[in-house]
Amino acid sequence: MTTSNLGPRIIVALDYPESGPALELVSGLDPQLCRLKVGKEMFTRLGPQFVEQLIGKGFELFLDLKFHDIPNTVAAACAAAADLGVWMTNVHASGGRRMMEAASNRLQQMQEPPLLVAVTILTSLGQDDITEIGYPGSPAENVLRLAQLADSSGMDGIVCSPLEAQQVRPQVSDSFRLVTPGVRPSFAVQDDQKRVMTPADAIHNGADYLVIGRPITGAEDPLQALRDIQSEIA
Repeated sequence: MTTSNLGPRIIVALDYPESGPALELVSGLDPQLCRLKVGKEMFTRLGPQFVEQLIGKGFELFLDLKFHDIPNTVAAACAAAADLGVWMTNVHASGGRRMMEAASNRLQQMQEPPLLVAVTILTSLGQDDITEIGYPGSPAENVLRLAQLADSSGMDGIVCSPLEAQQVRPQVSDSFRLVTPGVRPSFAVQDDQKRVMTPADAIHNGADYLVIGRPITGAEDPLQALRDIQSEIA
């Protein structure tokens, strides 16, 4: 997979409780430069119609609902997301091989299926958390294990941190997409934030798509912030 066929690599996270501010932001962005992400809060409050409204404005959309249920239910939910016209949707890799394969097989029956990616270990979970859940090994070891499981189960990629992308990239197929949140551009990094990874570093580590929220949505000029980030990764 070459970078030329990835399209816009920045995914702008829309985290708003209401449609007004989100639509105002989107009206100033360029679908040639970015894609959009809608998560659980906005989807629950505003519903499928809001997703279709954003797609109608020319943006490709990542529907970030992290499905996790029995195989038939997840497959049907992914098909419903595909019917909305989304570009990407996701499931939890911890749902297992049968769940991921069922979802992938269901989408492959469609003429233009969305990308289907799997969430590995949530970035909010540390060593104590995964030990308490009962997962052996470190968070990084679990991310790699679940990434390989997702790759062999028909997923198009995973969601992982940019720090994990570096170890995952050599262990999965070339066409396997790595979607990374937790990225902040250099102009937004503060001196006391030592663990923040810039977009350029994330791309260097093997990330294909960067999920970025406040550095764009909270900027005085969101379109200029988007262009600045594009320059960083160019």
